[in-house]
Amino acid sequence: MSMTGHSPRCMALFQQRIEGDEALLELAARRFKNAGLGPEYYAESPEELAWLLHFKPWPEAPTIVHLARDINLLTPDGRDRLLGFAQRFNREVSGFILHDRLEMVEKGEDYLAALTEINQRLAELAQPPLLFIEYAVGLAPDLFCAFIESLAQLPQISACLDIGHLGINAIRADFNKTYPGRDVCGFTPNDPLLPDYIEAIQKSVRSAKPAVIQVISRLAKLNKPLHFHLHDGHPLSTLSPFGVSDHLSFLQTIPLPVAGKGSKKLGPMFGARGLAAIIKKTLELCDPALLSFSLEIHPTDERAPLVEWPQLFQHWRDKTNAEKQNHWLTTLIKNHQLLQQSLDAAN
Repeated sequence: MSMTGHSPRCMALFQQRIEGDEALLELAARRFKNAGLGPEYYAESPEELAWLLHFKPWPEAPTIVHLARDINLLTPDGRDRLLGFAQRFNREVSGFILHDRLEMVEKGEDYLAALTEINQRLAELAQPPLLFIEYAVGLAPDLFCAFIESLAQLPQISACLDIGHLGINAIRADFNKTYPGRDVCGFTPNDPLLPDYIEAIQKSVRSAKPAVIQVISRLAKLNKPLHFHLHDGHPLSTLSPFGVSDHLSFLQTIPLPVAGKGSKKLGPMFGARGLAAIIKKTLELCDPALLSFSLEIHPTDERAPLVEWPQLFQHWRDKTNAEKQNHWLTTLIKNHQLLQQSLDAAN
């Protein structure tokens, strides 16, 4: 396997999600380098990845690449696209990520055959990268785990555990036991019916952490590399500009209006203590050298002044998006510090 070292590798989302030019990526590269963070890139094509690699924070930075969601490994074209990335970038990238798909359950034997072929072809490379299958589409966790377990004899292929997606899935399932057919993520902080449901929602929120730990405990038994997408969330959150209830900072709070009393704030489903508990359990169960973590927290519309990096944006008249980028990077770095504290406390 290509993963080496004696401690988990820490990365964060490195992508141009805010409108602007390459100065935004140069700012990200400098701040990642200062923080000791590796990049997790999203790349639709080899050409896009080659461009992004120009902004790698430092040459040996741990690097993961999330590939396009439309790559279907059941087709020859899909397998060729994946292997094209691996063959071209295997010396610069330690792992690639693809989302899980419903076909993994519906056509399990076909998928296993495709991944067996991919595993063999990856292993033939001089520095074989890993392929991580991410929990993403809302499969029942038992079905996802069973599929990953069916890959036990394929050393180059393992799981990416997105704790935000797993947590929201658990909350939805728990709430549905009490209120069948009602989606807990359908509520908003201003919903007039919310006071009647808030206690049940918060009870379901508490199911997220144990559900995540249960999945980790099961897949740790494979003794294979595991990659994690780390982010927080809450079913009542409307903070994401992308319309999802997760991909939040572990330090984020959820504002909740209270009639006649302004507002109060709810904690997210994990928070700092929940993250620490998940990291502690993961390190108890897994060889740290087999672990990697990426902070997959999305940007918001908040801004942070360009105190240290104004020279990168001298050609910009309007610095709004640069300050949004800087705030996003500051959030990622604060969460990296939180992650590092959790790792240190668990050792």
